[in-house]
Amino acid sequence: MKGGFVNRKERECPEKSKRKRRKRKQALVFCQSANYNNMALSGTKKEREITMNSNSMQIPAHVEQIIHTLNSHGYEAFAVGGCVRDTLLGRKPGDWDITTSARPEQVKALFRRTIDTGIQHGTVTIMMDRTGYEVTTYRIDGEYEDGRHPKQVEFTSDLLEDLRRRDFTINAMAYSHATGIVDAFDGMEDLKARRIRCVGNAMERFTEDALRILRAIRFSAQLDFDIEKETFEAISVIAPNLAKVSKERIQMELTKLLSSDHPEKIREVYETGISTYVSPAFAALDWQNARVSAELPKEKYVRWAAFLRCGNSPETAVRVLRDLKLDNETISRVKTLVTWADVTPAADEAEVRRMMSRMEPEVWDSLMELNGYGAEIRDLVTTIRERGDCLSLKELAVKGQDLIAAGVKPGKEMGAMLHELLEHVLEVPQDNEKETLMKLLADMHR
Repeated sequence: MKGGFVNRKERECPEKSKRKRRKRKQALVFCQSANYNNMALSGTKKEREITMNSNSMQIPAHVEQIIHTLNSHGYEAFAVGGCVRDTLLGRKPGDWDITTSARPEQVKALFRRTIDTGIQHGTVTIMMDRTGYEVTTYRIDGEYEDGRHPKQVEFTSDLLEDLRRRDFTINAMAYSHATGIVDAFDGMEDLKARRIRCVGNAMERFTEDALRILRAIRFSAQLDFDIEKETFEAISVIAPNLAKVSKERIQMELTKLLSSDHPEKIREVYETGISTYVSPAFAALDWQNARVSAELPKEKYVRWAAFLRCGNSPETAVRVLRDLKLDNETISRVKTLVTWADVTPAADEAEVRRMMSRMEPEVWDSLMELNGYGAEIRDLVTTIRERGDCLSLKELAVKGQDLIAAGVKPGKEMGAMLHELLEHVLEVPQDNEKETLMKLLADMHR
């Protein structure tokens, strides 16, 4: 079978191939059918029973088409990793990855539109209807010299070897309609037990890639799973290696964690000692008093603001986020929310308008959630918005060109005048008319 991981001799001599596979710690048992329809785990009856039938999972038409095309040309191909995990859990996968025995150049030869996404590591992206599907050749990772990336990779025709290199058992399963679930490391059992466990030795997996220690906690938060004891203990040991990981990658994992249904699990970043290697400002936060509700909107600036209230100042929040290389818009919005956190205006239209004017409308809406404003404040906000009250310079009836026409020179003085007018209409919204405001300005500066 071209590109396959069971050759003709193995199918014809099952006893001989079985003796060879005994040398593996864990092995897949393939029946003699050329289609491998009854692929299952070797081992106990219980282990075999968790292998699913070929019709048990629904996969997108494009993924099925890619797998079928590769199969029809003699190559093995499976959906793999997180998409299999999420589908089994009833979650919608964010993307679908495919693993195959075909080499990158063989994959490219079979599809019209491809992108060399990471061809040195065996990954080609196949484009279908403007959607990309990453197809990666079975591979064995070489030595991890930098604690993050393998120095080199070796392509293999053995699916098991490809699955063995993956981080957690729940991410080390593969699927095709022809074969069913390929689960060599008890990922199904860990899904049932709601458990995060490394493939093989936890210390080895984390030493290979230190970012995996954060991924373990992130998956625990996203899936509401517990981290298996050996895996959890290894996190603390490997935590210093996180210094080798870029701040951007660390930030991405922390953001996903905070944006999950269980943001309170951010505490495990501190309990395991990881926080020390995130940044000094992050480590110094009063995390035990952090309050991040899963009921809050999942926008990253909202969740980060909720967490960073424990820093007790907007300056601290900004320092943490800059250390983690967040974008300027997120930093600005977090700073605003932390500045106004736990501040509740009086139930007075003018005071509510003034507070609303200090931020963008969507940030104000997030602040109402963050601070838990009640019906009285929310009703005033609805009235203010429905009436169209002026809340910003952009909505002010008088513009800079109006002041220039009246003889005011551009500069700080003009800016101060416009802000004076804005403060007035925040108090008296019905005065937001050009003629009224120009007369008021003349009286103020007579």
